[in-house]
Amino acid sequence: MTEKKDLETTKSANLIVTEAFDLSLLENMDEAMAEEMEGLKASFDSVKIPSGGGIIFEIPSEDPDEPDMAKEIFGVIVDKHPVNAYYKEKYSGENNPPDCCALDAENGIGDPGGSCAHCPLNQWGSAPATERGPSKGKACKNRYRIYLLRSATTFPLRLTLPPTSLNNLSNYIAKRVLGKGYRGDEVITKIFLRKAISKDGPPYSQVFFQVAGSLSPEQKEIIKSYSVGIKKQTRALDVQSDEFADSESKGDAFEDSDLPL
Repeated sequence: MTEKKDLETTKSANLIVTEAFDLSLLENMDEAMAEEMEGLKASFDSVKIPSGGGIIFEIPSEDPDEPDMAKEIFGVIVDKHPVNAYYKEKYSGENNPPDCCALDAENGIGDPGGSCAHCPLNQWGSAPATERGPSKGKACKNRYRIYLLRSATTFPLRLTLPPTSLNNLSNYIAKRVLGKGYRGDEVITKIFLRKAISKDGPPYSQVFFQVAGSLSPEQKEIIKSYSVGIKKQTRALDVQSDEFADSESKGDAFEDSDLPL
């Protein structure tokens, strides 16, 4: 079943209002979450961005051995924020905590800790050299988390963007959402992948975004209330191992000038 075909729409003056986006499971969710999750931290299913320029997302399913595969994902962005992490030793893919991390991408906790803006490890060119020569990347890895709520679900998916996809997100939010008089949690977003090739590195996958429709006024109110509650969980989520796995293929070695337009 594809989400795109299920989204019956009616036209409004600006965007298509997608009334069939199902938010029925969110009824009384704020109250239920406050009671049931007191003292607990939620975990969120993570969407895997493929390496090597693949264009198929991998999404956890009921069977952990058989994830769902999708070229496109539709949903409402209920939260988004940057996160930084620094590993003294080369990241090996194991579930080890970083030596320093900043869940707000501003104030690092750990070693070295302190202001991310003034940290020498958060500057371009600070990463160790690779087999191809001096690195253009940062020793501290920057990521951007997106939490996408799909139709007829109660918890959002987590999609962690590499640096090479941030321009796409910025342009989408600024020009396609805010520029049309909307906010990110008032529209249904379509997320998809394209293959990109760097100047001197391996191919990698870039994430792109499109507006697929607008929520109705009633849906916007439901999402607004839900977003407030879910942020208490999303903003407390520790750094996850999958967010920094295969870091070079995620674009950490490229400067802004290397990013495709």
